[in-house]
Amino acid sequence: MTTTTQVIHVDPDILGGTPVFIGTRVPVKSLFDYIEAGESLDEFLQQFPSVSRQQAIAGLELAREALVSHARSA
Repeated sequence: MTTTTQVIHVDPDILGGTPVFIGTRVPVKSLFDYIEAGESLDEFLQQFPSVSRQQAIAGLELAREALVSHARSA
């Protein structure tokens, strides 16, 4: 299982503390914005080549796990 600390980094000196993919300055929110706009994962990765496919998928999996666990606890 992937953990948030393996995929996402928060540092006040990087984009004012916005969560970014580790090793990049790409906000995690950008991935969700692309998907929400109907863009594909491949289109996101083309626009942000510093994010690996593995990182993007891990970010999506973390979001899914958080949503499912939150729904179960409600």
